[in-house]
Amino acid sequence: MGYRVVVAGATGNVGREMLNILAEREFPVDEIAALASRRSLGTEVSFGDKTVKTKDIEGFDFTGWDIALFAIGSEATKKYAPIAASQGCVVIDNSSLYRYDPEIPLVVPEVNPEAVEQYAKKMIIANPNCSTAQMVVALKPLHDRAKIKRVVVSTYQSVSGAGKEGIDELWDQTKGMYVPGQEVEPKKFTKQIAFNVIPHIDVFMEDGQTKEEWKMVAETKKILDKTIKVTATCVRVPVFVGHSEAVNIEFEDFLDEDEARDILREAPGVMVVDKRENGGYVTPVECVGDYATFISRIRQDGTIENGLNLWCVSDNLRKGAALNAVQIAETLGNRCLKKG
Repeated sequence: MGYRVVVAGATGNVGREMLNILAEREFPVDEIAALASRRSLGTEVSFGDKTVKTKDIEGFDFTGWDIALFAIGSEATKKYAPIAASQGCVVIDNSSLYRYDPEIPLVVPEVNPEAVEQYAKKMIIANPNCSTAQMVVALKPLHDRAKIKRVVVSTYQSVSGAGKEGIDELWDQTKGMYVPGQEVEPKKFTKQIAFNVIPHIDVFMEDGQTKEEWKMVAETKKILDKTIKVTATCVRVPVFVGHSEAVNIEFEDFLDEDEARDILREAPGVMVVDKRENGGYVTPVECVGDYATFISRIRQDGTIENGLNLWCVSDNLRKGAALNAVQIAETLGNRCLKKG
C-alpha cells in the first residue's frame, strides 16, 4: 500500500530530480502522475525503471491523489495549488509563494519535522529556499547545544539555482570566450557569469538587500528560531550545480570547535569532511548527486567571544529543492497520512 503522487513541473530540472529521488528512496508510490504545461504535453520522463508521459496540468483532477510535489514557479503555483488543495491533495510547494504565510508550514525535516502537522490548515506545505535549507541543517544541532545569537553568511550559488536558462548561459558564455565572434551577452544574469561572480540574486529591495538575502533571513527565523539575527550576502558564481556558504556563527555560550565537529558528525543529513590539509574539504563539484549537506573548515572565531566559522556545501537541486520536498512527503506520511 502506498500513495498516489503527482509531480507538477516534471520536465524541469527540479521536477526531474523529484521523480529520481522518489524512485531512489523507494517512496511508497502506488501511482505517479507527471504534469507539465501544455507545450510539454506527452514529453516522456523517467521514474525509476519506468517511463511516464506528462499530462497537461490545466484541468487535471487532483481528487483522489494524496500528495502533489510542485516545481512550477510562483505564478503557476498561485493558480494550481489552491485547486489541488481544495480537491483534497496535499501540496508540497518548491516556489517562494507560500513560504512566509503564517498558516503554512515551512519545513526542513532535519530541523522542524513537527511543523508538517500544521498542513491541514490550507493543505499546503512550503519548501524553503535552496540556500536556507542547507544552512539550517548545519545550524540546528549547534543551536540545540549553545543557542545561536547571530549568523553572518556569504553564499556562492550555482547557476542551476536560476534554472535551465542559467545553466545554458554559463555554458554558452564559456564556449564563446574561446571562439572569436561568438561571445554571448548576458540575458538571464545582469552581468557576464562565465569567469566572473555576481553579488546579486533576485531583485533589489529598498534597504539595499536583494530578495534572496531577505529570504535567508526570514526563512531561518521561521524554520529555526525567530530570535536569531541573520545577515546575508548572496553571490552567483560560475558553477553549474552546488551551492556553497561561508557561515560565521555567534553563540550565547562557548562552543569548542572540536565539540562542534563531533555534534555535526552525529547530526542527521550532515557529512563532516574537515581535515586541515590540502583537499581536506568539500567543494561543489564533489557534492553533486549526493543527499548530504557537507561541512568543512570548522574553526574558532577569535574576534568574538563565542564564535565559530564553517564552510557548507550541498547540491542545490537535491537538498535545496527536490530532496527536501520528498523528505517532507516522507515526514507527512510517517506523521499524518494513511497509505492507500
